[in-house]
Formats: sequence, C-alpha cells, structure tokens
Amino acid sequence: MKKLQLILLLFFVSLLTFAQTTTLEEFLKAQPQIKSVEKIEGNEFFSVTFEIMVEQAVDHSDLSKGFFQQRVFVADKGIENPVLLITEGYGADYAARSRYLNELSPMLNSSQICIEHRYFGESWPEPLNWKYLTVGNAAADHHKITELFKKYYAGKWINTGISKGGQTAVYHRTYYPNDVDVSVAYVCPLNFGVEDGRHESFLRDVPGTAEQRQRIEDFQLEILKNRALIIPKLKEFSAQKKYTFQISIDEVLDYCVLEYPFALWQWGRLTDKVPSVNDNIDELFEHLMIVSSPSYFAIEGMEGIKSFFVQAAHELGYYGYDTKPFKKYLSIKSAKKYLSKIFIPEHLKIKYKKAATKDVKRFIKTTDSEILFIYGGFDPWSASGFEVSDKNNFLKIVKPGGSHSTRINNLPENQKKEVKIKLEKWLDIPISIE
Repeated sequence: MKKLQLILLLFFVSLLTFAQTTTLEEFLKAQPQIKSVEKIEGNEFFSVTFEIMVEQAVDHSDLSKGFFQQRVFVADKGIENPVLLITEGYGADYAARSRYLNELSPMLNSSQICIEHRYFGESWPEPLNWKYLTVGNAAADHHKITELFKKYYAGKWINTGISKGGQTAVYHRTYYPNDVDVSVAYVCPLNFGVEDGRHESFLRDVPGTAEQRQRIEDFQLEILKNRALIIPKLKEFSAQKKYTFQISIDEVLDYCVLEYPFALWQWGRLTDKVPSVNDNIDELFEHLMIVSSPSYFAIEGMEGIKSFFVQAAHELGYYGYDTKPFKKYLSIKSAKKYLSKIFIPEHLKIKYKKAATKDVKRFIKTTDSEILFIYGGFDPWSASGFEVSDKNNFLKIVKPGGSHSTRINNLPENQKKEVKIKLEKWLDIPISIE
C-alpha cells in the first residue's frame, strides 16, 4: 500500500514539475491529441497565443464512430493565473484576430482558451452525420479540453459564453460540474420547445413603452398593406444580393415583417427611428431591410450557421411568431413549424428531444455550482432566460433596457459592483471591473 502511495506521489510531483519547467508551446506539442500547433499574433495582454487542432471523438459514447479535429485558440497569461474557457456556440474565426480579448480576461487576469463549437467553422467531422451534433457530445468536447489543459494550468477555471455560447457553457457545467469553479453565461435562453411560446407575449408587453410597441406594430401593418408595392422592391433587393430561398418571395416578406420586432429589440435599435406610416414606401422598405433583412431567411445567409438551426430543431429550441395582428394581410396561413420549413436542409427530418433541456433544468434546480447570468431587459431572449432561485450560488443580473449586447462592461455601476463582489467571493481572487 505504501509503495502504491509513493508511486502516486512521484507521479503527481512529476506532473507538477513538468508544468513548471515546460513552456506552453512544448506542452502543446507533447500532447498526442493535439494534431497541429501554430503560433499566431494575439492580443498584447497575453504572453503568447496559439491556434491548435485537437482530436475529438465524433461520438464520445462510441469511439468506433471515428474522430475529427476541433479548432481551439490558447492565449497564455501564466501557469498560476486563472483560466477563462470560452465555450463558443458557433465558429471562432474572431479568436484568430490579433486584437481579440474577452472582457473577462483582464478582469480575472486570466489565460484564455476559446473552443470552436463542433460542426462550425473549421471543426467539422468527415463524413458529415448530423446525428452526432448533440448537447452531450459538445459538452464532452469541452470536458476533454478542460482535462487536457488542467495538466498545465494550476489556477481557477471559469467557463463563459454569449447567447448560444452561454447555453453551451451551462450545458458543459450541467454534465461536468467540477470542470470549472465558476460559470458566466451571457444573454442565453433555456427554451422548452422548437417554438417556446414566451417570446411572443414578451414582445407584446415588455420592451419600451406602449406607444413604442404600437408604433412598431403600425409599421409592420403598413408594410403588409402595401405588399403590391413592396414585393417588387424585395425581389430587386434579393436579386442584387443574390439571395435564394426555400420559400416564395411573398412568404419572405411575411417573415421579414414577423421577425422585425424581435430583431429591433434584440439589438437595441432606437424605436424613434421606426418610420411613421405617413412616410413614403421607399423609406419604409429601406428601414425594413436595415432591421429585418431577407438575408436571415436566405439559403446563402444561413450557410455558416445551418448547424445552429439543426441544433435548435433537435434540442435547443427557438422562438415563434405572433401572427394574430397581421392575419388579414399575410400570405401564409400560419407561422407554425417555420423553422423546419425555412432553415432546415430539405432532406433532414428532425424530431425535437427534451432530454437535454430537462437535464439542465434539473441541474439548475439542485446544483450548488456557482453561476452568473447576465441579460438585457429589452432583449427578447430574456423571455426564455434561465430562472434561478435566490441561493448564494446564483446571481442573475438584468440590465434595465439592455439588449443582446449586454455585457459586464456596459452594466450600470451598481450592477457592476454587484458582479465584482460576487465573483470575488466565489473565486477568492481580486476582480478588476472599470
């Protein structure tokens, strides 16, 4: 027994010594699951930045399904410093930019590891099988990378993400609660269906004033009432942009109009810019194209994010549209099941599964894991935001009038202070928030 204890002690000492005497580049090149290592120009906040490709199982529950390579960006601040794990929900091209710096990294004085989500960017399995694009497999990807880098980094771990990336961070925490010490999830929903149902009532009753919401609805109606004048403009606009669709141009107009209030409030556009119904048709059309462009519904527009729509239809859920005020003027009879009609490749038949949502809901109800949620008060995604108890392991911040661009750095001072106090308590390190 003593011999076994001695062997284990020597093993852990050797690991510690290895981390302390090896540079990050040497560590990366020594890991068999890392298939390529490229030093790139990173933000000057870090000492060195690498773009690497990590081998991952296509299906973590069945290794016979093969492997693919996942793109990861590693920006180093030091072995003993905290590590910020960015669980991107989409592609991660932005992390290759030399100026990229997550807002939490300087707050925490941390290293930064950004993981591109499977089936996005350069992280695709071949041959492609949509069956393995699951919440569980993505969480396992993040777990494997966390395990890998814990052999090098000795500080606190924080995972984070924005929007779908925030969902990804919470799902990672759900299935591997001990991987990180704290989670920071920005503007992320927990939807309970392909058309969740809460966003429609939110848009009717919550953001802005009653007068602002009425101005928005009047604008939508004016566009639809002038369909005969708008459709030729929409055809010309789409032709110039080389957009093609899985639906008719009349349906495209319907959905641009239905999407309009969600898009307007999501990104915090000024409601005083909404045209009056007395403005000319050209001004009405130009404004609609700025706020709710047909690019969102175009085959070309969804090319880089089609994986998201597959996930939404399969596990993540999405939002629906309120057609009641516009029924008289719409060409569609119903907007039900629009996700599969517009966004899902025609050959795919996807059935929504609630298991992952149930897992995360159960986790949030019972966990002692420490999680910070941040939302914008006017962001429609806050309608399906995570509901948490007043337990000390949670903090939910809702910025008054905030949009989907709500971050810690643009919170009011009192909310910044609240975040600082909570993070310092949870992590037991100084937090710098300006």
